[in-house]
Amino acid sequence: MKNKKHDSRRSFIKKSIAASSIMIVPRHVLGGPGYIAPSDQLNLAAIGSGGKGESDISNASVKGRERVAALCDVDFSGSASRTVKKFPKAKQYADYRVMLDKEKDIDAVTISTPDHVHGPAAAFAMQRGIHVYVQKPMTHNIKEARVLTQMARDQKVVTQMGNQGGSNPLLNSVQHWIDSDAIGAVS
Repeated sequence: MKNKKHDSRRSFIKKSIAASSIMIVPRHVLGGPGYIAPSDQLNLAAIGSGGKGESDISNASVKGRERVAALCDVDFSGSASRTVKKFPKAKQYADYRVMLDKEKDIDAVTISTPDHVHGPAAAFAMQRGIHVYVQKPMTHNIKEARVLTQMARDQKVVTQMGNQGGSNPLLNSVQHWIDSDAIGAVS
């Protein structure tokens, strides 16, 4: 005589193993080559989306590897219109404070506004635990820079101040020219 309890347990184990093996499938099999799962993407936002802001958010998105979720600018009909075309799914805001209060899933922001907004926008983002890339000048004075430095430490967020001149890949060529004396003595 068969033990029904034993059979049902054995059946449960077989079904569990079969079900769990379906779950262990590499992501590229489900999404194809180059597939990036949404959980593996950062949600980015731009504060200041035109001009330098366009290149900052475009570079931060790494050719679409990261998701641009929101754009903030005071004039989307002007220079920010090109950024809107690049990221048509991004929500648009005229006020960064409203954007950061509404968009709860933003991981990082680029800040490329007029200079006097850099510090306040960076502080507002950091207070919410959002990582920040802010264009130079980061702040109006040294005290504000120290406050932001402490805030970044306290909130455990990554921050960077942009200076595109120092990160331009062509700078390596210039350094090579100087080191090899190709352009003569530089004073």
